[in-house]
Amino acid sequence: MNEDIRVPRVLLIDQHGEKQGVMPTSAAIEAAQEAGLDLVEIVPTADPPVCKILDYGKFKFQEQKKKNEARKKQKVVELKEIKLRPNIDIHDYEVKAKSMHRFFEEGDKVKITLRFRGRELAHPELGMKLLQKVKTDFEPVAKVEYEPRMEGRQMIMILAPR
Repeated sequence: MNEDIRVPRVLLIDQHGEKQGVMPTSAAIEAAQEAGLDLVEIVPTADPPVCKILDYGKFKFQEQKKKNEARKKQKVVELKEIKLRPNIDIHDYEVKAKSMHRFFEEGDKVKITLRFRGRELAHPELGMKLLQKVKTDFEPVAKVEYEPRMEGRQMIMILAPR
């Protein structure tokens, strides 16, 4: 900005957005002072660097406003958890499936935790069968991000929306 610009020549754009051409930096600073505004380096990597005559405070305010607007529009993906049991009833499964559909519509990932208790641990194939059923039921709306695997007394699988 202004005297901090160290290059000898710059491409100047005036306050109305019109290109004034390549000129010495000192002449560009004088033009900015005559207009009562600042000379701001917009594209320092160009050859020669592009400078514009504008109100620096207003420019910073507009940049901040753009950043805030972009931050509002971005969606944070959450990891929702659904807990199942190996011998889950059909209706209970349907209720959980409805919740999972809602999570995928909102753009969230779903972690399916299948907890084994007592003697259920002797039949992990029942749990794997259930998770394969979940996988096939949600094939059109979700992809498997983390394949089903045992972690202690529970089996875990993570699905992400397509």
